[in-house]
Amino acid sequence: MKVNVKKLNENAKLPVYGSPSAAGADLYACGDYEVKAGETVFVHTGIAIELPAGTVGLIYARSGLACKQDLAPANKVGVIDCDYRGEIVVALHNHGKEPRHIAAGDRIAQLVIAPYYTAEFAEADVLSETVRGAGGFGSTGRK
Repeated sequence: MKVNVKKLNENAKLPVYGSPSAAGADLYACGDYEVKAGETVFVHTGIAIELPAGTVGLIYARSGLACKQDLAPANKVGVIDCDYRGEIVVALHNHGKEPRHIAAGDRIAQLVIAPYYTAEFAEADVLSETVRGAGGFGSTGRK
């Protein structure tokens, strides 16, 4: 699938897959940032994308950045709708106790492109029954 990417800044880097089978493409910081402990910083990527109709761009944490440096998207998973043409900006939150530095060109998150469905919501008086029923939050057991 071809995805058009527009550089909004000459120093921006296009997303890159880390391996041939990677689901997520790395997104890169376009600028330097300091992220104090417990704070969120909006990190610019300097790019805009044109996602194909029927797809969504999902922005996830990079596992190494989240686990080793305590930096992860503040909204847990960012959503880029296919009709959005503005800059991709990642809200990175520092969950740790030490300030962190992000340098221009650092990998800050990963972008997964996925298909989605648009539902037609219909009010109903009764829903079909299942074994699980209305059980939630741990209702299926611990192990």
